[in-house]
Amino acid sequence: MATSLTRPVAPEPYALLPPVPSFTVTSTDWVHGAPIPDVHTHTDAGGGVSPQLSWSGFPEGTAGFAVNVFDPDAPGVAGWWHWTVLGLRPDVTSLDRDAGRPDGSGLPAGAFHLRGDDGVAGYVGSAPPPGDQVHRYYVAVHALDTADLGLTPDTPPGAASCVLVFHTLARAVLMGTYQR
Repeated sequence: MATSLTRPVAPEPYALLPPVPSFTVTSTDWVHGAPIPDVHTHTDAGGGVSPQLSWSGFPEGTAGFAVNVFDPDAPGVAGWWHWTVLGLRPDVTSLDRDAGRPDGSGLPAGAFHLRGDDGVAGYVGSAPPPGDQVHRYYVAVHALDTADLGLTPDTPPGAASCVLVFHTLARAVLMGTYQR
């Protein structure tokens, strides 16, 4: 008997959190609401390259940033964390394409990756199960009230997400889609 992946579409994840002001995140690689180019996927057609990101319009007094990529449509109860970057200084307003290399060499000084749900510290591209519904990949940039969340590279991304709720002054969201 084949497993059915038929299920409801998950809600937009950041709509479920306490509301905060928004600011702008853009990418030269991803277009909000559009399919993600294969190079940013973890498929046979992809290269697992993290997208370029830039952000602006965040609140005065921002003490640091966190960036994550989350798929709420993964076939499980908790979605799937593809990338989390912590320790971004307040003067860092972009990440270069391929900043998500697992060795951390693409990150600005002081920043670090958490291990995602694949167990990799770094960006792991989209890879929904073949034949599954369209998956949405939310890039969120969090403007923080602190430069140090007290988290380490061993912190699970879901735990970091909970800590971020208490320190996010504003949030910028960009969403790409992918289906195989």
